[in-house]
Amino acid sequence: MIMTNIVLLCRVSTNRQDYHRQVAELTQYCTQVGWNICKVFANKVSGVKSIEERPEIQELIDYVKTNQVDKVVCLEISRLGRNTLEALKVIQLLTDNGIALYVKNYSLCTLNDDGKPNAVASLICTILLEIAQMERLTIAERMASGRKQYIDRCRAEGIKMGRPSTYRKSDETYKAQYGKEITLLRKGISLRNIYSLTGTSVNTLRRLCAFV
Repeated sequence: MIMTNIVLLCRVSTNRQDYHRQVAELTQYCTQVGWNICKVFANKVSGVKSIEERPEIQELIDYVKTNQVDKVVCLEISRLGRNTLEALKVIQLLTDNGIALYVKNYSLCTLNDDGKPNAVASLICTILLEIAQMERLTIAERMASGRKQYIDRCRAEGIKMGRPSTYRKSDETYKAQYGKEITLLRKGISLRNIYSLTGTSVNTLRRLCAFV
Protein backbone atom coordinates (compact mmCIF):
# COMPACT_ATOMS: atom_id res chain seq x y z
CA MET A 1 0.00 0.00 0.00
CA ILE A 2 1.41 3.38 -1.05
CA MET A 3 1.42 5.93 1.76
CA THR A 4 -0.21 9.31 1.07
CA ASN A 5 2.18 12.07 2.15
CA ILE A 6 0.55 15.31 3.21
CA VAL A 7 1.41 18.63 4.80
CA LEU A 8 -0.91 20.70 6.99
CA LEU A 9 -1.66 24.36 6.34
CA CYS A 10 -3.07 26.28 9.31
CA ARG A 11 -3.61 30.00 9.85
CA VAL A 12 -5.18 32.41 12.30
CA SER A 13 -5.73 36.11 11.73
CA THR A 14 -4.45 37.67 14.94
CA ASN A 15 -1.78 37.10 17.57
CA ARG A 16 -4.51 36.53 20.17
CA GLN A 17 -5.81 33.48 18.30
CA ASP A 18 -4.24 30.03 18.40
CA TYR A 19 -3.82 27.68 15.45
CA HIS A 20 -3.09 24.64 17.64
CA ARG A 21 -6.78 23.64 17.55
CA GLN A 22 -6.58 23.40 13.76
CA VAL A 23 -3.39 21.35 13.95
CA ALA A 24 -4.93 18.96 16.52
CA GLU A 25 -8.15 18.44 14.54
CA LEU A 26 -6.34 17.86 11.25
CA THR A 27 -3.77 15.58 12.84
CA GLN A 28 -6.51 13.41 14.31
CA TYR A 29 -8.30 13.22 10.96
CA CYS A 30 -5.18 12.37 8.96
CA THR A 31 -4.28 9.65 11.45
CA GLN A 32 -7.73 8.12 11.05
CA VAL A 33 -7.54 7.99 7.25
CA GLY A 34 -3.92 6.80 7.24
CA TRP A 35 -2.23 9.86 5.77
CA ASN A 36 1.39 10.54 6.68
CA ILE A 37 1.96 14.10 7.93
CA CYS A 38 5.34 15.27 6.67
CA LYS A 39 5.27 18.84 7.94
CA VAL A 40 3.01 21.52 9.44
CA PHE A 41 2.95 25.05 8.08
CA ALA A 42 1.22 27.53 10.39
CA ASN A 43 1.29 31.24 11.00
CA LYS A 44 -0.60 34.12 12.59
CA VAL A 45 -1.28 36.46 9.70
CA SER A 46 -4.20 38.12 7.96
CA GLY A 47 -5.68 36.02 5.19
CA VAL A 48 -6.04 39.05 2.94
CA LYS A 49 -2.27 39.44 2.51
CA SER A 50 -0.61 38.47 -0.75
CA ILE A 51 1.30 35.21 -1.20
CA GLU A 52 4.57 37.14 -1.04
CA GLU A 53 3.63 38.57 2.38
CA ARG A 54 2.84 35.17 3.92
CA PRO A 55 6.01 33.28 4.91
CA GLU A 56 4.16 30.03 5.66
CA ILE A 57 2.87 29.96 2.05
CA GLN A 58 6.31 30.64 0.63
CA GLU A 59 7.83 27.93 2.81
CA LEU A 60 5.07 25.49 1.87
CA ILE A 61 5.54 26.05 -1.87
CA ASP A 62 9.31 25.61 -1.59
CA TYR A 63 8.83 22.43 0.44
CA VAL A 64 6.31 20.70 -1.84
CA LYS A 65 8.47 21.44 -4.88
CA THR A 66 11.43 19.56 -3.43
CA ASN A 67 9.71 16.80 -1.44
CA GLN A 68 7.34 13.96 -2.21
CA VAL A 69 4.01 15.46 -1.18
CA ASP A 70 0.59 14.32 -2.42
CA LYS A 71 -1.77 16.70 -0.65
CA VAL A 72 -1.90 19.98 1.25
CA VAL A 73 -4.61 19.70 3.91
CA CYS A 74 -6.41 22.63 5.54
CA LEU A 75 -9.44 22.79 7.81
CA GLU A 76 -11.47 25.27 5.78
CA ILE A 77 -10.88 27.18 2.57
CA SER A 78 -10.57 30.55 4.34
CA ARG A 79 -7.37 29.24 6.00
CA LEU A 80 -5.84 29.42 2.54
CA GLY A 81 -6.77 33.10 2.40
CA ARG A 82 -9.76 35.45 2.21
CA ASN A 83 -8.52 37.18 -0.88
CA THR A 84 -9.97 35.03 -3.66
CA LEU A 85 -7.30 35.86 -6.23
CA GLU A 86 -4.39 35.15 -3.88
CA ALA A 87 -5.92 31.89 -2.68
CA LEU A 88 -6.54 30.71 -6.23
CA LYS A 89 -2.90 31.46 -7.04
CA VAL A 90 -1.88 29.02 -4.29
CA ILE A 91 -4.25 26.35 -5.62
CA GLN A 92 -2.87 26.80 -9.15
CA LEU A 93 0.73 26.55 -7.92
CA LEU A 94 -0.11 23.30 -6.17
CA THR A 95 -1.93 21.96 -9.23
CA ASP A 96 1.02 22.82 -11.48
CA ASN A 97 3.19 20.67 -9.22
CA GLY A 98 0.72 17.76 -9.19
CA ILE A 99 -0.32 18.39 -5.56
CA ALA A 100 -3.92 18.39 -4.39
CA LEU A 101 -5.49 20.78 -1.91
CA TYR A 102 -7.81 18.94 0.47
CA VAL A 103 -10.33 21.01 2.46
CA LYS A 104 -11.33 18.85 5.40
CA ASN A 105 -14.57 20.58 6.44
CA TYR A 106 -16.07 20.08 2.97
CA SER A 107 -14.18 16.91 1.94
CA LEU A 108 -13.04 18.76 -1.19
CA CYS A 109 -9.98 17.64 -3.17
CA THR A 110 -8.80 19.75 -6.11
CA LEU A 111 -7.27 16.76 -7.91
CA ASN A 112 -8.89 13.45 -8.83
CA ASP A 113 -7.23 10.10 -8.09
CA ASP A 114 -5.67 10.17 -11.57
CA GLY A 115 -3.96 13.47 -10.78
CA LYS A 116 -6.17 15.53 -13.08
CA PRO A 117 -7.92 18.69 -11.82
CA ASN A 118 -11.31 18.16 -10.21
CA ALA A 119 -13.41 20.80 -11.95
CA VAL A 120 -16.34 20.54 -9.53
CA ALA A 121 -14.14 20.84 -6.43
CA SER A 122 -12.29 23.81 -7.95
CA LEU A 123 -15.59 25.55 -8.67
CA ILE A 124 -16.85 24.97 -5.11
CA CYS A 125 -13.54 26.25 -3.68
CA THR A 126 -13.88 29.41 -5.77
CA ILE A 127 -17.45 29.95 -4.56
CA LEU A 128 -16.45 29.42 -0.92
CA LEU A 129 -13.55 31.85 -1.30
CA GLU A 130 -15.89 34.45 -2.81
CA ILE A 131 -18.27 33.99 0.13
CA ALA A 132 -15.42 34.42 2.63
CA GLN A 133 -14.26 37.56 0.85
CA MET A 134 -17.82 38.91 0.71
CA GLU A 135 -18.24 38.32 4.46
CA ARG A 136 -15.04 40.23 5.16
CA LEU A 137 -16.14 43.15 2.99
CA THR A 138 -19.63 43.17 4.53
CA ILE A 139 -18.20 43.34 8.05
CA ALA A 140 -15.86 46.15 7.01
CA GLU A 141 -18.77 48.07 5.44
CA ARG A 142 -20.93 47.66 8.55
CA MET A 143 -18.14 48.88 10.78
CA ALA A 144 -17.46 51.87 8.53
CA SER A 145 -21.18 52.72 8.38
CA GLY A 146 -21.57 52.48 12.15
CA ARG A 147 -18.47 54.60 12.70
CA LYS A 148 -19.76 57.27 10.28
CA GLN A 149 -23.19 57.40 11.94
CA TYR A 150 -21.56 57.74 15.36
CA ILE A 151 -19.29 60.56 14.20
CA ASP A 152 -22.15 62.39 12.45
CA ARG A 153 -24.37 62.16 15.54
CA CYS A 154 -21.62 63.38 17.86
CA ARG A 155 -20.84 66.32 15.60
CA ALA A 156 -24.51 67.25 15.24
CA GLU A 157 -25.12 67.12 19.02
CA GLY A 158 -21.75 68.54 20.04
CA ILE A 159 -20.83 65.38 21.92
CA LYS A 160 -17.19 64.57 22.59
CA MET A 161 -16.42 61.35 20.73
CA GLY A 162 -15.16 58.25 22.47
CA ARG A 163 -15.44 57.06 26.03
CA PRO A 164 -14.13 59.16 28.91
CA SER A 165 -10.41 58.60 29.38
CA THR A 166 -11.05 57.17 32.85
CA TYR A 167 -13.65 54.65 31.64
CA ARG A 168 -12.72 50.99 31.86
CA LYS A 169 -14.92 47.97 32.42
CA SER A 170 -13.80 45.68 35.20
CA ASP A 171 -12.86 42.10 34.45
CA GLU A 172 -15.91 40.88 36.34
CA THR A 173 -18.17 43.13 34.28
CA TYR A 174 -16.73 41.71 31.07
CA LYS A 175 -17.19 38.14 32.30
CA ALA A 176 -20.78 38.76 33.36
CA GLN A 177 -21.75 40.64 30.20
CA TYR A 178 -20.02 38.35 27.71
CA GLY A 179 -20.30 34.91 29.30
CA LYS A 180 -21.62 33.30 26.09
CA GLU A 181 -18.81 34.77 24.00
CA ILE A 182 -16.14 33.58 26.44
CA THR A 183 -17.62 30.08 26.36
CA LEU A 184 -17.47 30.03 22.55
CA LEU A 185 -13.88 31.28 22.58
CA ARG A 186 -12.91 28.48 24.94
CA LYS A 187 -14.35 26.01 22.45
CA GLY A 188 -11.93 27.32 19.82
CA ILE A 189 -14.57 28.91 17.57
CA SER A 190 -13.17 31.65 15.34
CA LEU A 191 -13.81 35.34 16.07
CA ARG A 192 -15.62 35.73 12.76
CA ASN A 193 -18.02 32.89 13.54
CA ILE A 194 -18.66 34.17 17.07
CA TYR A 195 -19.38 37.62 15.62
CA SER A 196 -21.92 35.99 13.26
CA LEU A 197 -23.57 34.14 16.16
CA THR A 198 -23.64 36.90 18.77
CA GLY A 199 -23.16 40.22 16.97
CA THR A 200 -20.38 41.13 19.41
CA SER A 201 -17.67 43.15 17.67
CA VAL A 202 -14.37 41.51 16.77
CA ASN A 203 -12.47 44.12 18.84
CA THR A 204 -14.48 43.20 21.93
CA LEU A 205 -13.94 39.50 21.24
CA ARG A 206 -10.20 40.13 21.07
CA ARG A 207 -10.33 41.70 24.53
CA LEU A 208 -12.27 38.69 25.79
CA CYS A 209 -9.48 36.36 24.66
CA ALA A 210 -7.66 37.45 27.83
CA PHE A 211 -10.25 35.51 29.87
CA VAL A 212 -9.94 32.27 27.90
